[in-house]
Amino acid sequence: MGRFDDVCAAVEDAIAESGTPGVAVGLLEDGEEHVRGFGVTSVENPLEVTPETLFQIGSITKTFTGTVAMILVERGELELDAPVRTYLPELRLLDEEAAAKATMRHLLTHTAGWVGDYFDDHGSGDDALARIVASLSELPQLTPLGEVWSYNNAGFYIAGRVIEVIAKQPYERVVQELLLEPLDLGNTFFFAEDVMTRRFAVGHLMSDDGPPTVARPWPIGRSAHPAGGLASSAGDLLRYARFQMSDGEGVVSRAALDEMQRVQHHVGSIFEDVGLTWSLATRNGRRIVSHGGGTNGQIALFAFLPDEGAALAVLTNHQRGGEAAVAAADAFGIGRDARTPIDVEAEEYLGTYSSALQDVELRREDGRLLLVVMPRGGFPSKDSPPMPAPPPMPVAFHKPDRVFVSEGPAKGMEAEFLRAPDGGISWFRVGGRVMQRVA
Repeated sequence: MGRFDDVCAAVEDAIAESGTPGVAVGLLEDGEEHVRGFGVTSVENPLEVTPETLFQIGSITKTFTGTVAMILVERGELELDAPVRTYLPELRLLDEEAAAKATMRHLLTHTAGWVGDYFDDHGSGDDALARIVASLSELPQLTPLGEVWSYNNAGFYIAGRVIEVIAKQPYERVVQELLLEPLDLGNTFFFAEDVMTRRFAVGHLMSDDGPPTVARPWPIGRSAHPAGGLASSAGDLLRYARFQMSDGEGVVSRAALDEMQRVQHHVGSIFEDVGLTWSLATRNGRRIVSHGGGTNGQIALFAFLPDEGAALAVLTNHQRGGEAAVAAADAFGIGRDARTPIDVEAEEYLGTYSSALQDVELRREDGRLLLVVMPRGGFPSKDSPPMPAPPPMPVAFHKPDRVFVSEGPAKGMEAEFLRAPDGGISWFRVGGRVMQRVA
């Protein structure tokens, strides 16, 4: 229990610092599972967080989508490198070449290149995915297909739609039948009507003048389910980790799971490489396969270490819940290596950069470099107002073209500048999204 005690102590300290109302932590090590809850599910209706409490796991859902895709690959029903139009001949994107050549591998590795942060609620019917995929026809193509990693939720709407077309069933039912039921993940659900009959956490947002406030709405629009729709418990995620490190348990082959965990594309700053949905890195000599998740006021981290048979799950219900996740990762020994600031002439980097959900400005103030985030709205639906802006973040260079947050709640967060063939700055990648300089 020593390592688990260390993780829990670190989480408790982070909760006290960040004001996160509730956290659930799960740890798998030496074949033993340990799960513990902290705090409450909601500041408005405070119930104790238990090991069984459900949290939204957000984009960790993408790994479930990818695993189901691999099951269909092994059945001979899906080819990762076939054009998506093989399965969705009606697919239309603003860039016709991208629409014609995009493959499932592009979608599952975030290398499709079009704007990825597009959210809209197309209702709760079985046609929700078909409707949102049809609405992607106006999304601008930012980078050439297959060349740049930039986090892309919209690509997973298409991936989910491919799955339900092949299976001739709604996406959620396919995931339930091919993955959740065979793995006995009985505490993992897509729909609010299933979650609400159990103990569950609600998200919370920061407040400038008081305690955190409950984030509304709670449900994830059905059209976004393949990208981030699941709610689960820490215990179920540990069960899922065991499966991802197993022989496939008759659900899928070990070779297919290995392919998901194989390097598909180099990333760089946030983590080293991307597999099929998975983030891949080596830290402190330990090979880590992971994914994070963020919904409206809920932040989650899920990581497993295939060479050790170990795993960590951290589920939180606050906009600053990432601090508890980082603390847990550090205590578990899979945190980021320490960075040493270096002197860099910063003038060419200064300015404002823009993406779908936020603008950021890198500026110099009182001798310090600051990263200022300016949310634009559009999440969790396209008409959502901007979330509260975090305070300006002090940053420093630790490599040419790479900066990290040196202090404050986001300490350790990395961002990097991507250069064009002529040597000029083409993109600033922040939070995994490429951002273009504003003239």
